[in-house]
Amino acid sequence: MDNKAESLKEKLRQALSSTARVISDDLGINSQENTKNSKKKDLVALDDLNSKDDFIKARADTDSEALKKKFSSESIFKKNLPTNSSCKSLYMITEKIRYEKLGTKMLKGIDKNLRYNYTQIINHKRKDQIKSKDDVPVTEAFELYMLKNFHNIKLNSLTTKMLNFWEKDFDNSIFEHIEFFKQNLEDQNVYGSKFSQILQEMDIFQSDENEEKKDENQEDNQESQSSNNDEVEDEDKKDPDNQDETDASLDSDYNIDEYKLDEQLIDSDSEEKNSEQIIQKKNLRDLNVEYKIFTTQFDEITKAENLENADEANKLRKTLDQQLVGFQDVITKLANKLQRQLLAKQNRAWEFDLEEGLLDSSKLPRIIMDPYNSLSFKKEKDLDFKDTVVTLLIDNSGSMRGRPITIAAICADILSRTLERCSVKVEILGFTTKNWKGGQSRELWNKNNKPKTPGRLNDLRHIIYKGADTHWRQAKDNLGLMLKEGLLKENIDGEAITWAFNRIKKRKEERKILMVISDGAPVDDSTLSVNSGDFLEKHLKKMVKFIEDKSEIEILAIGIGHDVSRYYKKAIKITDVNELGDVMISQLSSLFDKKTKLH
Repeated sequence: MDNKAESLKEKLRQALSSTARVISDDLGINSQENTKNSKKKDLVALDDLNSKDDFIKARADTDSEALKKKFSSESIFKKNLPTNSSCKSLYMITEKIRYEKLGTKMLKGIDKNLRYNYTQIINHKRKDQIKSKDDVPVTEAFELYMLKNFHNIKLNSLTTKMLNFWEKDFDNSIFEHIEFFKQNLEDQNVYGSKFSQILQEMDIFQSDENEEKKDENQEDNQESQSSNNDEVEDEDKKDPDNQDETDASLDSDYNIDEYKLDEQLIDSDSEEKNSEQIIQKKNLRDLNVEYKIFTTQFDEITKAENLENADEANKLRKTLDQQLVGFQDVITKLANKLQRQLLAKQNRAWEFDLEEGLLDSSKLPRIIMDPYNSLSFKKEKDLDFKDTVVTLLIDNSGSMRGRPITIAAICADILSRTLERCSVKVEILGFTTKNWKGGQSRELWNKNNKPKTPGRLNDLRHIIYKGADTHWRQAKDNLGLMLKEGLLKENIDGEAITWAFNRIKKRKEERKILMVISDGAPVDDSTLSVNSGDFLEKHLKKMVKFIEDKSEIEILAIGIGHDVSRYYKKAIKITDVNELGDVMISQLSSLFDKKTKLH
């Protein structure tokens, strides 16, 4: 019986994958050949198929995900995403309704699947007692409102009662624009920007936003009475142009990607909707729940050029160049080896004995021997080549001072130059803290009566030495800044890897590699003095395991003087600068061999 059920499930998966490929025009969705070995692109989970409703739900969820791939642009979605956090969940619902509505116009089967599934969701809504508006979350009510007005789904007595508490609020802002939205379903930008504007102007969110601002102002006032405002102002004056970018980076890089409908919108049943993005979002959220941070208000993400003036950066670069004198042959050897591995796969395949194309000079001798032989031509094949981006994340902690940081800087410089010669984009990031002994975060903790187990208790400083789209020549002076006196302080590896992971996962390249260069365990005296001794180490291990097991990003570590294999599955060790050339040529180049699947 189990084999029969498994066989049926496999046939359904193949059918759903075929349907999804047709709907979405995405040929990468699991084909019949690779379904048994890999589920990385399955759009839905097929674990519980106990009734007709479960089969319909699987079909509807597959249709929805395929329609999203076909009709929804993530960049447009994010461009119009409301700033007010209360509106974001509703905005996600509007986008989901938009691309599903386009699907129902495209195929009657999609309309039937979605309509049946939404009807079942409505019929299975929670049956607990609903007495007031407070008992109905705005997201649930808004989803019902959109289903009623866009999909013409009939509500039962319970869901009608739920919607009644909120319907007047929605009608006041949205009802007069419904025809406009229906006419612009195909224009995601027009539809999304209008909905975003309306949602942010709704009265129900205006009052929430004002209350949030009041709370924030009260907290700020309390903190300002006891904190040193001059220091904060000086920090802003140093780099006013970078402040907006820093705030934006913190907002986008520390939060999980929200380009998914929140699970709460369709109750617990939606947990079956196991697309890879939802799994990633849930797992990342779980990691962040376990890992506490006392405050992020003093954290900093800055470009390396803002840390020092141009003259000093130039001097430090010259110091680094002196260390690089003996490595020119290493750069050449490594580049040649990587180019053979990468570029040969990119465009060195030919078709021969064609009637047109480029003249095949190797066949000319036979024409000389026999003039009646016809000319032979060749043509270069178009091969699928995965474009690649590599992020180098470098530990800028105090324990790296001296020889280790020099090795790390040399390593970054050689890899950057080498990989760019192979048409691979490279981003170089660094991580440390702004202060010793906790900095402003510790001061704020002291002034708040030292609450127990506050979590991370120091001011992060994350540094962008070189962006992925910046050429090495434009950023080479920045790499010398790693040798700057006073820069290297504490290292909080787990959060740095989260930051680097969130940056690289947004890149459009097909293959993404994260290399961490470190000298061992995360250490921050301020944090570890008021939390468990393995607080930072546990978070690092969990974050690395998540990337290794549940993401498509490859992660490798280079240990400077220390073995870091207890944190990373792929790890190598460098004990001295003299080993750098041999290790890079023999070990690092192997990373660019055929990728092994993570799951």
